[in-house]
Amino acid sequence: MKKTLIVITTVLALVIAVWYADTVTRRPAAHATLIEKPGVAPLAPDFTVKDLQDRDVSLSQFKGKVVLVNFWATWCEPCRVEIPWLIELQQKYGPQGFTVLGVAMDDEGKKDVAPYVEKERFTVNGKQEAMSYPILIGSEEVAQKFGGLIGFPTSILVSRDGREIKRITGLVNYEEIEKSIKSLL
Repeated sequence: MKKTLIVITTVLALVIAVWYADTVTRRPAAHATLIEKPGVAPLAPDFTVKDLQDRDVSLSQFKGKVVLVNFWATWCEPCRVEIPWLIELQQKYGPQGFTVLGVAMDDEGKKDVAPYVEKERFTVNGKQEAMSYPILIGSEEVAQKFGGLIGFPTSILVSRDGREIKRITGLVNYEEIEKSIKSLL
């Protein structure tokens, strides 16, 4: 009888954990943490990873730019929803010193990410567009530098001086993130 109760309790705990993980990764509304005073915001952690051309890319290379570090995965439906917004933001504000860094967190890394980026097109302002910002191959180590991730997408807005200004878990709100980007440019 005790074994049966232990098995039932364990299965129930696993079901709840899976349900919670699924809910967090599919959550349509974002949870944003905003640092009101950019001068006292913490420095964003530096990291170095490979891009799709196997070149080393680090966050510190973008010092002097406003950077949106976007953790995503090819299988993540909310990530696919926000990719056209990120392409548009890159096109609109890239010339003013803004960039998106798409940090792909797929388990198979470049093997899954490269074909996805190469073939997928997204509707941006009525046109079919490819992902127009740097795509990097992430790792759990990089995620841990940012305090870990509880779901995808997760975006971190970094100021020109390398400070973490805003963290968004879930879909970004286009108008809100655009306003934040413009305030930093």
